[in-house]
Amino acid sequence: MIMDAAPEKKPMPGPGSAISIRDASVYYDTYPALLKTNLDVERGQFVTIVGPNGGGKTTVFKLILGLVKPRSGSVRVLGMPPEAARTSLGYVPQNSSFDPLFPVRVSDIVRMGFLGSAYYPGFRNREDTRARVLRCLQDVGLKNRADAWFNSLSGGQKQRVLIARALAGAPEVLLLDEPTSNVDLHAEEMILDMLERLRGKLTVLLVTHYPKVAMRFLDRVYCVNRNVHIHPHTEKMDEDLMRHITGMAPPSVFGATGGGPRHA
Repeated sequence: MIMDAAPEKKPMPGPGSAISIRDASVYYDTYPALLKTNLDVERGQFVTIVGPNGGGKTTVFKLILGLVKPRSGSVRVLGMPPEAARTSLGYVPQNSSFDPLFPVRVSDIVRMGFLGSAYYPGFRNREDTRARVLRCLQDVGLKNRADAWFNSLSGGQKQRVLIARALAGAPEVLLLDEPTSNVDLHAEEMILDMLERLRGKLTVLLVTHYPKVAMRFLDRVYCVNRNVHIHPHTEKMDEDLMRHITGMAPPSVFGATGGGPRHA
């Protein structure tokens, strides 16, 4: 059974805004990555984000993490500026590189998730930390590899360790950027089953370009292509998602969340 995503002293997610992005535009030099983007996520929601490559999905995450600032508009995370909310966020990047010659154990990677987190002050001794690490690894099916060298793991196992690292700090919001990329089918199923168990325990934003993954998490689907749009439930949801993921969806398929133009 998956561990509680937040420490016991924190309440379970309730009504209220987890993420609020208002008319945000982001440019990389002169290139417009996002234009007048609006996004609202309530506490406890599970949101799936799809869209074509280069459409701005990762930039949305960078806004939430405070890694980029909008040229215009505003961003609030848990009612705060993104920088102030970082200790309550967990993040699994699309690519995370480690020097294959650097001797680091699986448990050390997970322990990194405590650093800078709001949960870290709750640990009083090494035994508490070790117990938390093992619980996180148990939740991703890798407790028996806690003392293995990280570079000895398969690609799917490494990805599950990075998810355990993101959960270690008991985040209120979990951001996952393509967590099933470059993993085999068995690892993909394990990751998706784990994400299923997180529903309702914390706020989750999942970026994916795999229709199969998107179809499994249809609580709330946003399509990003320089703007953000809510994807309505349709009888041909799989076809609609595929068209938008490849950048070929007709604008009429989507309902815009804001007043800006629709991009497809």
